[in-house]
Amino acid sequence: MANPRRIRKIRKSMPTIEGAGVHLKRAFGFRYVSEFDPFLLLDEFHSEKPEEYSMGFPWHPHRGIETITYVLQGEIRHEDSLGNRGIIRSGEVQWMTAGSGIIHKEMPHGDENGALWGFQLWANLPASLKMMEPHYREIKSNRIPELLMEKGLKVRIICGEVNGVEGPVREIFTDPEYLDITVPPGEKFFHITTQGHTVFAYVIEGSGYFDREKDPGAFEVEGERYLDPAEDFIIGQETLVLYGDGDSIEVTAGDRGLRFLLMSGKTIGEPVAWYGPIVMNTQEELKIAFEEYRQGSFIKYKGRKN
Repeated sequence: MANPRRIRKIRKSMPTIEGAGVHLKRAFGFRYVSEFDPFLLLDEFHSEKPEEYSMGFPWHPHRGIETITYVLQGEIRHEDSLGNRGIIRSGEVQWMTAGSGIIHKEMPHGDENGALWGFQLWANLPASLKMMEPHYREIKSNRIPELLMEKGLKVRIICGEVNGVEGPVREIFTDPEYLDITVPPGEKFFHITTQGHTVFAYVIEGSGYFDREKDPGAFEVEGERYLDPAEDFIIGQETLVLYGDGDSIEVTAGDRGLRFLLMSGKTIGEPVAWYGPIVMNTQEELKIAFEEYRQGSFIKYKGRKN
């Protein structure tokens, strides 16, 4: 393609604790609203110690956003104010549109070995949709296409399109893409991206080069050392790569192979007023949301199940 994307920023995910004491790695959050628009936050939860996650996320509200939960090991049991309840199991995705407001809890459980591994991404909603009716997309593992490509490349398509195959999550305002990509050692993954969209990758296993020239050029670095000590400019796990604009990316796996999440979306470009689990456009809207929560009038669509 004529305009390949170059690396804009590399950031090591940082430890944090949320909910009732859940240990997470945060790839980005509150400070990075303008850079990652329409996305707000990406957390990785990965532990084999139940004491680091079993306390979970007790009842809490959301308004004005979508939360996307992707589980690789273990499960997340959830329940909400609309009467919905269920389990997000290994390989599954829950795409929750909080819209005008929902109150829910999320309780993690490890697998038979106590392992829990997954991700939660927050995506913003534009002002015109912030007070829409809440709803879920519950995506079972067998509904997520898994392409086995040449040279051993593998792509799970949660949303977006690869080689003419579309993921099950569609008709989202920000036209997002969410791919889980595995690249064998030394092989390349090439992908066309929409110009003007925000695009980033997050390494979850192995390492690789995220620039077609294997040279990151000029970019910003945050957090701890992100480079594999054995090789220059190869990016290892728990590291996020934010791209500049362009029409494609090319990623080359290192000697250990590479697995990463690739996400993209259309920018919203509106003011953001954010406090805790609620994201609106103005401070006045935030104030109203928390007042309604305290007064018991937060939920606008009582009794509506999905």
